[in-house]
Amino acid sequence: MCASERLTGFRKTCLRSDEEPKNDQVYTMYHGTTLEAAQQIISYGFMPSNSGMLGKGVYVSRDEDKAASYPLEEEDRRHQVILELRVNAGRVKKIDYQGHPLQKTWHKRGYDTAWVPPGCGMVASEREEDCVWDPNRIQVIDVVKAPKKSLIYSFFRICQGRLLIQ
Repeated sequence: MCASERLTGFRKTCLRSDEEPKNDQVYTMYHGTTLEAAQQIISYGFMPSNSGMLGKGVYVSRDEDKAASYPLEEEDRRHQVILELRVNAGRVKKIDYQGHPLQKTWHKRGYDTAWVPPGCGMVASEREEDCVWDPNRIQVIDVVKAPKKSLIYSFFRICQGRLLIQ
């Protein structure tokens, strides 16, 4: 939780995927992954990918359907988990075309999150996507979808309970 979230007037901001994010706001976002990776994320936090369309960072989306398209491999979809996240976006840079001068260097210019708006031609699905540099800006708040016979939802609740007790 960041300092601004502790202020009396703080309110969680829900934003449609086609609305431009504002700096220093906390948004609900989603991340689709495998069961095994979700267990690691819940236990140890996110690990930034070293490469991608926007460079190094954790790739998330405000569009739950976008998150539902991951993992990409069809055989991994049987073990799909969608995590609901609370993301402190910090300073946001809009990247809306291929070859943007800050496409992979936005963090070096002081931005915390890179935002690709939907329908701009950057993503094959035409859906919104975000890349968050610092995984400490991301908190898992719920498991939206998990394989029926997995224990990840219960595992998540147990972990959350431990955090509340401490």
